[in-house]
Parts: sequence; C-alpha cells; structure tokens
Amino acid sequence: MGDSVSEDRERPTPERVLTFAARSQLLSADDVMRALRRMGHEIVERNHDPESISVVGLQTGGVGFANRIAQILFEITGSQISLGVLDVSFYRDDLSSNPAPPSALTRIDHDLTDRTVIVVDDVLFTGRTVRAALNALSDWGRPAAVELAVMVDRGHREFPIRPDFVGKNLPTARDEAIVANLDGVWIGSKEAR
Repeated sequence: MGDSVSEDRERPTPERVLTFAARSQLLSADDVMRALRRMGHEIVERNHDPESISVVGLQTGGVGFANRIAQILFEITGSQISLGVLDVSFYRDDLSSNPAPPSALTRIDHDLTDRTVIVVDDVLFTGRTVRAALNALSDWGRPAAVELAVMVDRGHREFPIRPDFVGKNLPTARDEAIVANLDGVWIGSKEAR
C-alpha cells in the first residue's frame, strides 16, 4: 500500500479551549476495525473500478479513518488507492459563530476529475463540514462522483446530506459530544476551560 497521510492533531485556539469529558465508551478499537472493514467491502461493492477511487480524509478527525480505509481497499482489491487530506476550515459557513481553527494542511497530489472520491470523516452531525468539503473539492477537479463515509452518524442534520457508508448510527442529544478515532468511540460532553 502507498504512503499513508500523516494525521495532524487538533490544536486549541486561544479564544476557546474545549475539553471532552467522556461519559462512556460506545465502541472499542476492535468494533471500529470491524466497522471499517465492512465499510471497505461496501465501497468495493458499489465501485467496480478500484483504480478510479480517491479516498480523501477531512482534517482532522477523518484522516486516520481515511488512511485505514485506503489500506483496507488495497487489501481487498490489490490496487493502489489514491489518498489525500482536505482542510475545509476556510470553506465553512459558520466562521462567525465559531473561531477558525488554525489552518491544517490540504494534501491532494492528484487530479480528482472523473474519479470517485470517497470523503471520509469521523462524525457526521449538522452536515456543515461535509457541505464545506463539497465546496473545497471543486478546487481539485470535477469528480465523477462523491461518496461520504463516516464512522459515526449522530443525526441532527441542518443540510440535506446523507452518508453512503456508515460505521455506526448513534442518535444523540444535540448537547452531547462524540469522539471517534481508531481506538474507539466515546460519548460525553464538551466543557470550556
């Protein structure tokens, strides 16, 4: 498999620092891997030409999942999978209510024109990040199709966005928080400090 894209860690902004207080773990690392393998098989079933697939992880939460999905697709198909990272910070429509995080790096070293782009994120909530990703992708070409893979779909959409591949549907209250990474999925709350 080709090089994985390094996973940048989220950096706190001076305006506001939130910490996550976990209430309970919902999925273990094994559960996450099982879900990612299932999603990989679903992606291959839907897309018959693996060489036309580009996997793009959204900064910061989707990068680790994108790396793992690309690795799984390689294991299933034997084909090299194009991999990239997309930072949507400056494409968001909620910058006035949420301070812009420090800019992360976008790394897409191939043209997305006529490719099937699998956008990968950790948690789907309002849909604002995915909407921003769709806008940002247009700077990198005109994909034949864009499909969305998320580890957790927690509901509460503000945009008509629906994932194509879901690790786990976890309905939540709006004030709850979900943290998802390769080590597991937790529910809790965000607290300012």
